[in-house]
Amino acid sequence: MTRVLHPIAGGLAFSLIVVFFSATLISELFGSVEMVTAVKTAIPWGFLVLIPAMAGVGGTGLARAKGRRGGLLGKKARRMRWIALNGLLVLVPSALFLADRARDGLFDTAFYAVQGVELVAGATNIILIGLSIREGLRLSGRLRPRRTTGRA
Repeated sequence: MTRVLHPIAGGLAFSLIVVFFSATLISELFGSVEMVTAVKTAIPWGFLVLIPAMAGVGGTGLARAKGRRGGLLGKKARRMRWIALNGLLVLVPSALFLADRARDGLFDTAFYAVQGVELVAGATNIILIGLSIREGLRLSGRLRPRRTTGRA
């Protein structure tokens, strides 16, 4: 069962994070104040799906690893800690702060400073999760390891 649930939860979580990030960039760069407000106030509602998906990824990943911590599994486990810390300590509080400010129409220096931090943290998580997906595909045999040829 974890063989099915792990990639589904991971794909869902990754997709949501990419959607949050993309919607934020598009609304900030090309949208109206109303669009930014709509995006910023909708993102926390997405946590109702994202947080259980991330918990599912972590739980099924631990179950699938069966206590093994070496090689790619060790890399994935260490990376997951950083992803979780980044999400819980930076992304969730930032999103809640930004939603509150947007709802109140306060697009000030504090809003944009936190928005910048959120975008950097979001991009970081997208990269880290992408690397974990790549390693998961290698572990499952769906992606071959890179071959080194010794050529310069």
